[in-house]
Amino acid sequence: MKRTFLNQPQPVATGIFAGQTPQELIAEARNCEFEGADGLAIELRDLKPEFRNRDSLKSVIDAVNLPTMFCFYRNDSQQNLDDDGRQEILLAAAEAGGSIIDVMGDLYDPSPMELTRNPAAIDKQKRLIDRIHSLGADVVISSHMQCPRTAEQVFEHLSEVAKRGADVVKIVTTVNTDEELAEAFRTTLLLKRELGKPFIHLCNGSYSRPHRFMGPALGVSIFFCVSHYEPRYGMTQPTIRAMKSVLNNMHWNINDF
Repeated sequence: MKRTFLNQPQPVATGIFAGQTPQELIAEARNCEFEGADGLAIELRDLKPEFRNRDSLKSVIDAVNLPTMFCFYRNDSQQNLDDDGRQEILLAAAEAGGSIIDVMGDLYDPSPMELTRNPAAIDKQKRLIDRIHSLGADVVISSHMQCPRTAEQVFEHLSEVAKRGADVVKIVTTVNTDEELAEAFRTTLLLKRELGKPFIHLCNGSYSRPHRFMGPALGVSIFFCVSHYEPRYGMTQPTIRAMKSVLNNMHWNINDF
């Protein structure tokens, strides 16, 4: 059976990276694989236009024995594609054998908290999700925001996007104080207890590091890390080696109880 993000033990350690050519992506995919990643997440924002096609993406997918997630947000550094244009590339990734395709929570209607409530945009998202599913890929609906959120706000947010047909739901908030960090832990535990769907709950900010390391043990289904640091793409993610060292030596996981 082909390995996916959803048919293997959770949490799934996922190496995340970007690149400008298939060769760069293949090299980093193999770096992540040999560091012990269970899956890959490829951000397409910097891939050169001539490689934004099914065959190029398939060459990357076929180079490793790991499931691959594809993400393409509103940060296209090559062509500045609009929402519709980026989805065509993501559909090519699904056709190439991508395991999960990331659909933004405010796709087709840029909105606060990256969550549209516009019925026309939601209907268009649902039709896109149906098309992705017809190509054999799963869907994660994601939202990113530069502010803290309460547990109840996050639960309502993810419950809303789950109705649109997502297989996994994702939210990234910000924590810059000890109170916000404590609320982030409460949020993860609430999601694990009540949501009833695989979820990705991550935080950025000055207090985010403890949550990044502990979240997977508390119920986060998929977490992101890097094989090494690359100045071109930032240095905020934990490394695969560090994350797995912490989790393997904790000898505790909420799923064990």
